[in-house]
Amino acid sequence: MEMTGQSFSSYFVAMLLLQMITPSSEQFTVNGIEGPILAPLGGKVELSCQLSPPQSAEHMEIRWFRNHHKKPVHLYKGGKDLYGETISNCVARTEHLTDATGEGKVTLRIFRVNADDDGMYHCFFKDGDFYEEDITEVKVTATNLETQILVHPPNSKGLLVECNSGGWFPQPQMEWRDSREETIPPSSKSHSQDTDKLFNMKMTLLIQSTHGNVTCYLRNPVTGQEEKTSIVLSNKLFLWNKVWKLILGLILALLLIFTMVSSVALHQRLQSCSCNAVPPWLVGMLIVLTSLVMIVSLIFYLHYKKRVPVSDPYFELDVMWLEDMTVILCVLMVFITMIISSAYFRLRGKWNGKGGNSEGILLLTDLQIQSLIVAS
Repeated sequence: MEMTGQSFSSYFVAMLLLQMITPSSEQFTVNGIEGPILAPLGGKVELSCQLSPPQSAEHMEIRWFRNHHKKPVHLYKGGKDLYGETISNCVARTEHLTDATGEGKVTLRIFRVNADDDGMYHCFFKDGDFYEEDITEVKVTATNLETQILVHPPNSKGLLVECNSGGWFPQPQMEWRDSREETIPPSSKSHSQDTDKLFNMKMTLLIQSTHGNVTCYLRNPVTGQEEKTSIVLSNKLFLWNKVWKLILGLILALLLIFTMVSSVALHQRLQSCSCNAVPPWLVGMLIVLTSLVMIVSLIFYLHYKKRVPVSDPYFELDVMWLEDMTVILCVLMVFITMIISSAYFRLRGKWNGKGGNSEGILLLTDLQIQSLIVAS
C-alpha cells in the first residue's frame, strides 16, 4: 500500500510538470471589432482580434484572409511572419502587430487603402487541431469634393444640363433637385469605373422650361456625406424655342401671303368673265391648306419619331441635324408650292383671255393642278 501511494504521487507530479511545460490547447473563442470599419481611400486601417479567455498566441497559427483560406492577406506561424505564402500585392501594404500576442491580441494594419481592400476579413487562430475565427467587414470610402455642371447650347428639344463627378467609392446616390428641394427625374444617368475601381458619375437633364435654379446632389451611402452644386438658369436660355417657332411661322406666312395675294389678284381680273370655272381664291385656299397639312405632318414625323436618346453622345448632333433638315424641307416644300401656284395662276390668266373654248380647258386645268398638289 505504501508503494502504491508513492507511485501515484510521482505520477501526479509528473503530469503537473508536463502540463506546465506543454503549451495549453484549451478551447477558446475569437472576438473581433463589431460593426463595419470605415477605411478612407489612400489612408490606413487596423483590424484587431482577441482570444477569449486571454492566453498566449505566440505558438499558434494566425491567418488573415479574405475569400480563400489558402490565399492569406497575412500569415503568422511558428513564431514568425511568413511573407512568402501571402498575396504578393499585400506584402508591402500590411503589417502584423505582435506586441500583444502574449495576451492573445493581434492587429493587422493595412496601408494605402484602395478599392480592392473593401470586403470581409477573416481572423483565424489555430492551436493544434482546434481552430476558431471571427469576421470583420471593411468598407472603403471615397468622396469627391469637385462636381461640375455643364450647360449645352439650347436646341429645339430644350436645354441640356449635364452633371459630372468622379472618384467616388462605393457608387454614390445621385439626383437633380429644384429650388424647392424637390427631386427632378433625370433624363439619363450613367456611371463607369476607372482603373482604380472608383466610380465616375454622369447625369443629364433636358429642360424645356425654366426651373429657376437646379442642383446636382451626390451622397455617399456609407458615410452619408453629401456634395452639391447648383446653377441658376436664366429665362434667356429658353428663347431658342420661340426663335425656332418664329422661323417656321415666317415660312408658312410667306406661303400664305404669296398664294392668297396671287389668287385674289386673279379673282379680281376674272370677275368680268362668265365662265363657270373654280374661283381662284378657292384654289388658293386649297393650295395653302394642302401645303400646311404636308409641312405640319413632316414636322411632327421628324420631331416625334423614335430618335437618339438623351444619354447618347450623339444626341446634340442628331438634334442639330433635325433642325436643319426641318428648315430645309419646309423651305423646299414652300418653294415648290409657290412655283406650282404661280404657274397655275399665270396659265389660267392667259387661257381665260382667249375666251370661247377656254372654259373647258380651265376646268380640266383646275383638276390637273389640284391632283398634282395632292400628289406632291
